[in-house]
Amino acid sequence: MTWKELIGTAAPSVTLPNYNGEPYTIVPGKDGVPISLFFYPKSGSYGCTKEACQFRDALAEKEVFKDDRALVIGISPDSVEKQKIFVERQKLTYPVLSDEKFEARKAYKVGKGMMGLADYARVTFIIDGKGVVRDALDATMNYGAHSKFVTKWLEKLQKEKEVPEANPAQATKEVLEAAPAATDSETPASPESI
Repeated sequence: MTWKELIGTAAPSVTLPNYNGEPYTIVPGKDGVPISLFFYPKSGSYGCTKEACQFRDALAEKEVFKDDRALVIGISPDSVEKQKIFVERQKLTYPVLSDEKFEARKAYKVGKGMMGLADYARVTFIIDGKGVVRDALDATMNYGAHSKFVTKWLEKLQKEKEVPEANPAQATKEVLEAAPAATDSETPASPESI
């Protein structure tokens, strides 16, 4: 099973240590808030730092991320100690979790990245407020695509929420048709798809 098979299903719950070593449990759908769950290969590396900072900046600057409209969570196989240094150095404002035992990677079916050279692929999941995996982006080399992908999806989920309840099936169909498609290639996505 690959991460693609998770799309349209309930997202797995996992408990991992955060950057302070405290257990942090991800329970999709618990608070009715969409989750952007991004897996990245290595804290402190160039691409991972850029990606993590883009999410930090989006939380501060973009309306769709504000007022508890979304939860952003980063996960890598780095130790708690390394995560703490990374979070403090980059002033990250969201949970960053340590997955040294690959528990979350296994639960979310995230493979290795960079043709097997990295223990983690760079994969970002969009989980809606009901706890369902709506889409995912696998683009290990294109770290810049992930926050854009999440922004577009959060906008779609917000619109879906605003549509009258009279015809939720139509709203879901429209959102899915307008949403960016999942990709498993590591080529940069076109601006139209992000």
